[in-house]
Amino acid sequence: MNENQAGKHTETPQLKQVLSLPTGILLVAGIMIGSGVFKKIVPMSQALHSETYILLAWIIGGVITMFGAFTYAGLATMTTQTGGVYEYLRLIYGDFIAFLFGWTIFTIVGSGAVAALSFVFAQSVNTLLPLPEFLSSFKNISIGDSIFPFADSGIKLLAVLTIIVLTWVNYKGVSKAGALNNIVTSAKILGILLLIIAGFLYSGHPVVVKGAEAVQPPTGAALFSGLFGAMLSALWAYDGWANITFVTGEIKNPKRNIPLAIVGGVGIAMTLYVLLNYAYMKVLPVSQLALLGSNKIAAAEIAGIIMGKPGVIIIAVLIMTCTFGALNGCIISYPRVYFRMAQEKVFFKKAALIHPDYRTPHISLLYSAIWSIILVCSGTFDQITNLVIFASYAFFALATWGLIRMKIKGVIKSKVIGYPVIPVIIILFCIALTINTIITQPLASMMGLLLILSGAPFYLYFKKKLV
Repeated sequence: MNENQAGKHTETPQLKQVLSLPTGILLVAGIMIGSGVFKKIVPMSQALHSETYILLAWIIGGVITMFGAFTYAGLATMTTQTGGVYEYLRLIYGDFIAFLFGWTIFTIVGSGAVAALSFVFAQSVNTLLPLPEFLSSFKNISIGDSIFPFADSGIKLLAVLTIIVLTWVNYKGVSKAGALNNIVTSAKILGILLLIIAGFLYSGHPVVVKGAEAVQPPTGAALFSGLFGAMLSALWAYDGWANITFVTGEIKNPKRNIPLAIVGGVGIAMTLYVLLNYAYMKVLPVSQLALLGSNKIAAAEIAGIIMGKPGVIIIAVLIMTCTFGALNGCIISYPRVYFRMAQEKVFFKKAALIHPDYRTPHISLLYSAIWSIILVCSGTFDQITNLVIFASYAFFALATWGLIRMKIKGVIKSKVIGYPVIPVIIILFCIALTINTIITQPLASMMGLLLILSGAPFYLYFKKKLV
């Protein structure tokens, strides 16, 4: 070994700032554009029964998301450390609040997203190429009559293998993972644009669904509740836009490029979502979309009307591409939060290690993969993530209030678009959303809150340096 090689391994390795602004924009768009936009038109049609209100829900959801982008753009000027929202909360409120956010990401939100996306990807493959259920004889074996680890064994195996392969790609270097993201995200944007064009050009007769009758849109309190419910569907499809902040330490010129990446990525997703949903309703009326049922993929039904069986195959491939790209983006971003937590000594200490050659948080990536694989095998990821829908908006409100505090203290000196009006709107929206969720889903909300607070003993555990 020569002196240069020896020096290479004696230095403390650091993350490398190698991701460009275009990669950042595509990373934001790539994480956001998963499977939600292909399915959410059905529950939205059932709640609102109006093209105008449905498009309004998508636009309002997009505007709220863009407002959030402006807010996080301001917070991003505080630090160049990786970890994003975790780091903002730590700087504003201290370790405990930040830890609860990070712990929620690790145990539920982030790992649950990785598990869910890998499972949906495998399901999409299964629609085109049926996967063998090699453990079908054990599918009824359960843990507490709620966890069936051997059910859907073929789909689960492919989901696990996909997590392993993408974790390996990310392990080998963030630039490789970023390049893969650029290719996949560009492909899925092109595919969605082609579907939009096909919908806009469709001139056939509407397909009549038996039993479909026009239903009057809701009014008054029912409209408010329905619009809120539809916005939850839209916001689920918009989710993931803040993940770019988690990789701050690997973005070139992060104080400039993080805000631009968020605004650019959200703008792309919002435009595609509104146009695609308008195209859906141009082909199939809202009254008929409402009858498709929760197990139907609206985009596949509509593509089938326009192009026949090839259209259904095309949508399956497009959903595969979208979920694969979003999964890769999640595997890029979420482990950086655990890495930053470990640096602050509130997580397993080995997660703070950086690979000496690849300059990636390789142990953090492995922890993320292992827990996500456990969630895949348990089949509980949907139930768990549904419990904490409101949690992300509670932390969102805290981060936004933190922006106001930091502006008042003079810590954030740069101009924040729409300040202070937009931050106040976001806080009021988050409060309304949280209250509405607690009222309509009290048991799930309470369980979600308990899951978040379950991090408290682990915080004490890490603080006492028992690991």
